[in-house]
Amino acid sequence: MEASLQNTKLGLKLPTDPRWVNLAEMDLAEILTDHAYCEQKAATACISLIQAYPEKEEMVEALAPIVTEEWGHFRMVLAELKKRNLRLGRQRKDEYVNQLQAFKKAGGSREDALLERLLVFALIEARSCERFRLLSLYCADTALQGWYHKFMVAEAGHYRLFLDLSELYFGKERVWERWQEYLRFEAGVMEQLTPRGDRIH
Repeated sequence: MEASLQNTKLGLKLPTDPRWVNLAEMDLAEILTDHAYCEQKAATACISLIQAYPEKEEMVEALAPIVTEEWGHFRMVLAELKKRNLRLGRQRKDEYVNQLQAFKKAGGSREDALLERLLVFALIEARSCERFRLLSLYCADTALQGWYHKFMVAEAGHYRLFLDLSELYFGKERVWERWQEYLRFEAGVMEQLTPRGDRIH
């Protein structure tokens, strides 16, 4: 019931099987490495939006502290790796994100491109939030449960912020229609991808 409610709030159409946590726990160095790079890429994504749309003052002001927060999260994961005598591995190809990027509408205006980017980022944050929630509930390491809960809360806020910015600039009706298309597409992506314990997505 709780899992269903959580997915409804996030809008996700296909929940992650909680047994994914068992896969993730098999090699903490792998899942923590992927987590670290997810945080790094999230900071970079916010920076890229600020650079591409400096005239969007509300967005710039909202994302500037998120850049700092995401980079802080990257450092938190590095610290966790070090505490556990684990090493940061190499960055890997993210098939999930690549498929979402490929779903973006091409050939539109600069403003159209902004909507697509905001919705992709919102969806990535929503799925990350869902995965962190599962880790916070079912991870056998109780210390990691509380640790992942903090990330879950942060990702939920970021997901909501990207949707709020979308609605600010493009209106609720247009955003809702395109967002539903993204949610349906994302569910199909999740259905096709083989669950992996070394990936957050």
